[in-house]
Amino acid sequence: MLEGPLPPAPPLPGLAAPPGVRHVIAAIGARGGTGTSALSINLGVYLAQLGRKVLLIDASPLGAELHTLLGLDLNTARPADEEMDEDGINPVPTQVPGLLLVPQAYRVGQTAPLRPGRKPRWARKLRQLDVDYVLLDLGAGTGSSTLDLFLEADQVVCVTTPEPPSVEGTYRLLRAVFLRSLRRSLLEDRFKLRLVERAQGEVGPLPSPIELVRAIARYDSGIAARAATVLTQLRPRLVVNNTRLRTDAELGPAMCDLAHRYLGVRIDYVGHVEHDDAVWLSVVKSRPLLIDSPTSKSARNLERIARRVLALASNRPERASDEPPAIVPDEPNLYDVLWTHRGATDEELRRAYKRQREIYQPGSLPLTSLLTAEELRVEQARVEEAHDTLLDPLRRKAYDASMFPDEQTHKPPLRTVPDAAAEAERMVLRQELAREITQETEFTGPLLRKVREAQGIELEDINKQTKISVAHLRAIEAEAYAELPPLVYTRGFVRELAKYLKLDPTQVTRTYLSRMRAALAPEEDAGS
Repeated sequence: MLEGPLPPAPPLPGLAAPPGVRHVIAAIGARGGTGTSALSINLGVYLAQLGRKVLLIDASPLGAELHTLLGLDLNTARPADEEMDEDGINPVPTQVPGLLLVPQAYRVGQTAPLRPGRKPRWARKLRQLDVDYVLLDLGAGTGSSTLDLFLEADQVVCVTTPEPPSVEGTYRLLRAVFLRSLRRSLLEDRFKLRLVERAQGEVGPLPSPIELVRAIARYDSGIAARAATVLTQLRPRLVVNNTRLRTDAELGPAMCDLAHRYLGVRIDYVGHVEHDDAVWLSVVKSRPLLIDSPTSKSARNLERIARRVLALASNRPERASDEPPAIVPDEPNLYDVLWTHRGATDEELRRAYKRQREIYQPGSLPLTSLLTAEELRVEQARVEEAHDTLLDPLRRKAYDASMFPDEQTHKPPLRTVPDAAAEAERMVLRQELAREITQETEFTGPLLRKVREAQGIELEDINKQTKISVAHLRAIEAEAYAELPPLVYTRGFVRELAKYLKLDPTQVTRTYLSRMRAALAPEEDAGS
């Protein structure tokens, strides 16, 4: 348990929240233990550190836990029994300035906590609160009240882990949310609702949303068009938590592709959180990770996720891909099979083929529960056909002439959905950097990282071009001077990094090394 208020955390670089916005963001897990509580709390801390007033609501059906993670005593934090009701919103202050908490509460004689959101007026009251952001920790589950809160939120972040039960649970959640949303849209028309139920009887319980839309179309094209519109309005975000391997980090983009292809649901991938003992330690100490260990790798992951979520809220790009899915299914062309475009080079086609071949393997993690064994064999044959046709110049030319006889321009790549969050984040970062970088700017490690992220560059990309090790690049950005080589070598590293980022090498080297000398001077004096 913490004693006294938390010390103020260092300000985090990133997005300045738009003033006066009341935005409801929900976090939900595919199953228990995926990390929705940690994400909700640290997103709240991030917003509070930006100077916003944030209300965090514990709405998990699995029981109350947010107060413990924030170091609060539920017995002293909860409101009096006479003040508690399912429509009430009774926030208590936390030890993080600007962050309020509505903890779960129990009534005398009841073993289940009071669940918010059971009645429509609770959601209406939520919008009238004098706060900038409301964060809902929905926990895990597909109960009606949980799904209703999901649909009431402006943004929903689905949290999964690189395990088959979590991946299957995420797809199941998307199916359940669509069914709930469709039923809510038809509540006032019992005839249409019965027609939807009849169509669902043909495709089974919790069907693929796009399959249900097409089943409805066999009865009534108007209702099918309405269902397709409801499907388009679902745009959740996805976070993959507790990643250990390279394939774990690639799980999120693959799930976004497959959810679009087989469920008809478009998802914005906002990032992953690496496995890190710092997360466990922060839970043990009942302190938010962004305060307890702000420089840890998992904290940097969470910071980027928070920045992307806010960037999507502030700079939602208009995309033609938000059109409703086709009710009559089209046979995918071979470029679509590889999830690439007609202008792809041979090298791009080989990379796309390798990626699809890895996905369409028996036991593939991102494919969990999506395809039967027979459907998987069909998809594997399509991938091989695409490879053999498109990587043969003569066959590719003949295929293009037969498939696209009237098209003179190349189609853009299909795979734009998973990059939407990153592009929105980069847009915001570029706007901030345009104001921050002048002829007098002192370049710090965090500022160099911000410039790199604004350009969408990974440390591995810089390593391949400059041959500077990833460990040294991380040390430069973290200003971990003890992990850097002697000054003469560091000067060369910083100069090459500045050139790669298209910055003024002289200004960057001069200001960065000046900070480095100032930081190392006390240590050298102590040693002498």
